[in-house]
Amino acid sequence: MSRVLIVDDEPDILDLLSITVKRMGLTPCTADTVEHAKAMLAAEHFQLCLTDMRLPDGSGMDLVQFAQAHYSHIPTVMITAYGSMDVAIEAMKKGAFDFLSKPVDLEKLRSIITNAIRLEPTSTDDNGREVAPNILGESASIKRLKRQIAKVSRSHAPVFIHGESGSGKELVARAVHQMGPRADQPFIAVNCGAIPSELMESEFFGHKKGAFTGASTSKEGFFQAAHGGTLFLDEVADLPLAMQVKLLRAIQENAIRPVGAESETSVDVRILSASHKDLQLEVEEKNFREDLFYRLDVISLEVPALRERLEDVPLLSNHILSKLASDLDMGQVTLGQSANDALKHYHFPGNVRELENVLQRAITLVDGPSIEAEDLNLKSLPKAEKSIGQDDPHHLAPGQSLEEYLEEIEREILSRTLEECRWNKTAAAEQLGMSFRSIRYRLKKLGID
Repeated sequence: MSRVLIVDDEPDILDLLSITVKRMGLTPCTADTVEHAKAMLAAEHFQLCLTDMRLPDGSGMDLVQFAQAHYSHIPTVMITAYGSMDVAIEAMKKGAFDFLSKPVDLEKLRSIITNAIRLEPTSTDDNGREVAPNILGESASIKRLKRQIAKVSRSHAPVFIHGESGSGKELVARAVHQMGPRADQPFIAVNCGAIPSELMESEFFGHKKGAFTGASTSKEGFFQAAHGGTLFLDEVADLPLAMQVKLLRAIQENAIRPVGAESETSVDVRILSASHKDLQLEVEEKNFREDLFYRLDVISLEVPALRERLEDVPLLSNHILSKLASDLDMGQVTLGQSANDALKHYHFPGNVRELENVLQRAITLVDGPSIEAEDLNLKSLPKAEKSIGQDDPHHLAPGQSLEEYLEEIEREILSRTLEECRWNKTAAAEQLGMSFRSIRYRLKKLGID
């Protein structure tokens, strides 16, 4: 039988939580101090830990960090005083699975316990194969991203996924969902930039029959459709300010009011969001609410651009070609040496989506089983990229690794673009099709002041 450790110094709270846990067919064990809880974690095996924030000998935050460091397989839920949202968010940033506000909502408590108990540990298998099999790549940046996905999938914390257009943000969101306790529940993906502003409230929260002209039947919204599962808000920066207010309230209250309804409806969803824009910059420019930003960006994941992991291009290309050939019911098509060389030196402003489009066009038009460079019809490389090296722009210096060579190319591109933009980083980022956050990260990594 699954065991749940409950840590609180208030007898009434301990009794309430213990009774709820026992009625769910689980075994409650109690502790009233941080040190008592640590000793029990060391001596016994638990499937879940519920801890109050304020304890006689320390903070529940200390226990969250201790559990993360020594028993990361045990989901930890923080219980906070009503209105302590900043504390709850900080707890989730430190690794808490979820949080509860006092007075404890027993329905939400049961939902959290159910999700946490069915959570399975995620890591590499015995052969060292990586988790998140839908994320293809062997580069260091992709391996790091997979490790991060495995970690954040165990939490209920909101995750903001940042990356350029076409880099695979939805794939990352799906991986977080599929590896978490909500994997068998709905995953609803929403492109916030594609919904007309006048329909947004109805699309997100649903509407009742007769709520407005044309509402001949009642309809559920994205939140109801995702109940029990995950709601992925892609391009969330495109939401108008009026809708941002309503979204913030829905997230804070775990409840929505369909258009035309007299009462609210409780919803249980995990929020994942993404944008190619720098949300922090959008906040500074008053285009995005700061309070909503802090609710969405509890945990951040950065999806690398394809040009930052060119060593993954052959693997991605083979996978894409195999799928295309199967869809088109044709024989195997491979990349010739000239095509491989061309792709390895291409900048990919459109990222993985552009690679897919290039290969789809090539496989459709090619005569024969092999795609060559001329079949790819790649765009011209940026001038700065062509200028590297005095004799041969694609020649590695003796002893120079491919990674060092690519960093040299990127350093030259960034430096020249910054000079053209008079070192205006925002303008340079727009010219290169990058986010402000990405260019700031690349400048720091490459040592460009």
